[in-house]
Amino acid sequence: MDLENQKRVLALTEEHGAENIVVLLGASEGEASGLAAETVTNGDPTFAGPLTGVQLGLSVFHVCEEEIKSEVDPAVYDEQCGMMEMVMDIDDIAGEMSSIRADFCKYL
Repeated sequence: MDLENQKRVLALTEEHGAENIVVLLGASEGEASGLAAETVTNGDPTFAGPLTGVQLGLSVFHVCEEEIKSEVDPAVYDEQCGMMEMVMDIDDIAGEMSSIRADFCKYL
């Protein structure tokens, strides 16, 4: 997660409260999704951004996880995500996200 997005997440969390923020990710690999998820839950693991040492514990999901997919109009989901979903390792991404939520999320 780049430094600008870390700043945005931090500002929104301060403005609205961590319990009111849900982060939705869309990276195409489990490792990239996990890194971004860890950043918004446990702090920036690269120690480079505004979330270094900041444990927000935010709720975080990937757009391809069933919890999110089931909330979206199927036609819209197919149009926006269907092609990418065919080439992503959904099980890897879901496993990574589930692990991060179990370890670091405070608001589910």
